[in-house]
Amino acid sequence: MSLWNKLTGELVDIIEWLDDSDDTLVWRFPRYANEIKYGAQLVVREGQTAVFVNEGKIADVYAPGTYTLETKNMPIMTTLRGWKYGFSSPFKAEVYFASMRQFTDLKWGTQNPVMMRNAEFGAVRLRAYGTYMIRVKDPALLIRQIVSTDHRFTLDEITGQLRDLIVSHFAGIVAGSNIPVLDLAANYPKLGEFLGQKMGPEFLALGLELTKLLVENISLPPEVEQAMDRRTSMSVVGNLQNYTQFQVANSIPDAAKNPGGLAAAGAAIGLGAAISGQVGQAMNAGIGAGPGGTPPPIPGAAGAFFVAVDGKQVGPLDLGTLQSRISLGLITRQTLVWRQGMAQWSPAGESPELAAIFASVPPPLPKG
Repeated sequence: MSLWNKLTGELVDIIEWLDDSDDTLVWRFPRYANEIKYGAQLVVREGQTAVFVNEGKIADVYAPGTYTLETKNMPIMTTLRGWKYGFSSPFKAEVYFASMRQFTDLKWGTQNPVMMRNAEFGAVRLRAYGTYMIRVKDPALLIRQIVSTDHRFTLDEITGQLRDLIVSHFAGIVAGSNIPVLDLAANYPKLGEFLGQKMGPEFLALGLELTKLLVENISLPPEVEQAMDRRTSMSVVGNLQNYTQFQVANSIPDAAKNPGGLAAAGAAIGLGAAISGQVGQAMNAGIGAGPGGTPPPIPGAAGAFFVAVDGKQVGPLDLGTLQSRISLGLITRQTLVWRQGMAQWSPAGESPELAAIFASVPPPLPKG
């Protein structure tokens, strides 16, 4: 054996990837002119997969382990190059390493509100955001579809596309879940699982697996949330007349400290009682009446309606106020209403006066 043959026999290449990053999906092994010597050692560590590309075509794929690059360990490459009886000369090929670990805490979210139709509120605009996790499922498919000849393919190069993919399907998937808007917060885990199942095939087509998708928040437009807050505040206050009297009573200690003393406090009590009586009659008409009670007619209230809210009577409300509450979803076709001349309480959707208002509001979506 000549000195040259002895030296080349001892110089056996080692092909491996020691990943010191946290965002690399695919990395191409650097080779001078892409030449690999016969008998080179290929080291594929746990959490990695190696892919050989010969003349632009994907050939052999290697799972974790150590391989000596010989004819018996390169079945597809041997077939492509016609090495029927072995080979001993350097050959050209590209070696790509794919990281098979999970990539976590990736963000997704709607840059603009997404319009969708809801059975309770009609057409609504929603914002949402959350996180998701992925891993490489099919390295060869990922290289073929996305990576191409990129020597280092990172998360930054694909997360934008994945985020847009999730958002583009978000409205249809949420609508298809049949979860009411007000119940979305209580169903974030269920909704995240539902979204993940629906989006899974889209990721697999790119060679990736969507292992987890989490919904962290879904919010309504500010004006709708403010209307809901006002409705909640009304429910908390309850009887407005009693609430006003309570506020006046709490002001007595402060009034006694003023120059007017208790005389001013007495005047405040009298004024507060008068105001609370008037406001209470206007805002809480009918509150405290039994389920079958019928409020007496109010002069000048023709055309105005009383509305049943949480088992209590509110009103009278004119058509303008009713239209505003119907558009916000606070009054539905099933809400019970009554006005002067009606024999009994009836669903709002059956009132001829309110028919024109409900005509512009879409009916609830059929369930199932």
